[in-house]
Amino acid sequence: MTRKQVSHPQIKLWMAAIKPPMYSVAIMPIWVGTAIAFAETKILNLVIFSTFVAAAILILAWENISNDVFDSETGIDQNKHHSLVNITGNKLLIFWLGNLCLVSGLLGILAIATWQKDLTIIGIILLCCALGYTYQGPPFRLGYQGLGEILCFFAFGPLAVAAAYYSQTQTWSITSLAASVIVGIATSLILFCSHFHQVKDDIAAGKRSPVVRLGTAKAAQLLYWFTGSIYPLTLLFVLWGMFPVWTLLSWLSLPYAWKLCHHVQQNHHLPEKVSNCKFIAVNMHFWCCLLFGIGFMLAGR
Repeated sequence: MTRKQVSHPQIKLWMAAIKPPMYSVAIMPIWVGTAIAFAETKILNLVIFSTFVAAAILILAWENISNDVFDSETGIDQNKHHSLVNITGNKLLIFWLGNLCLVSGLLGILAIATWQKDLTIIGIILLCCALGYTYQGPPFRLGYQGLGEILCFFAFGPLAVAAAYYSQTQTWSITSLAASVIVGIATSLILFCSHFHQVKDDIAAGKRSPVVRLGTAKAAQLLYWFTGSIYPLTLLFVLWGMFPVWTLLSWLSLPYAWKLCHHVQQNHHLPEKVSNCKFIAVNMHFWCCLLFGIGFMLAGR
């Protein structure tokens, strides 16, 4: 461990490495898919919901942990003090810890499939895992080609929301597909925002993230459109009659959306100041999706 690393309080390093707030990313697609199922069927299986949430958290932990391992192989994390590999100095240990999380998460999904006597949900979640692996895992490393946000959209949007809905109903829903677009965009925003403060490291490692390709100024402008699309889309689906009017509660997250876009616009070229923007995006994602799901739950009363 270097002197520079030692200078960081260890508890802060570990908390930054574990990233507790980020796990709302795993919970929200399950919440929204389950809420839509409840709105349409008036039935809520809490055991399946709780098991799915726990499994989703474990699978996301695998993805985050394995990404630290894969990034350590390319050198992109050499200045990332809160990388688990950098903190422990033991890449093999972190690799197997990630695999343990993956197996544990998949066992939870297998339990749901066993209760339902239906393997469909296993197939969906395995596809999500495959997308997660191709993001940073060799030989694909599609995140280095700037495709991470697209993979994130499908894994945490259409696939995860559909899996959550199916876990409650064992059927499909056009409404859940429409809702998954909202969840997918909100989730991809978090990944998009994570690139602003590490442009130099990304370029040095050959990672062509969208922010690297566009430049921070254009990416900051795009963020307004990217973030702003969530709210009129929700309104449009309400006007079409696909979403209940209660889902407009998600508009209460607009202050977070404004704070995110304004903060990035002002500081996109200042890595130290813009580095926290992904956590503002996490707050926006959490409140938007939580209130969105509450809208469906209220409609299903």
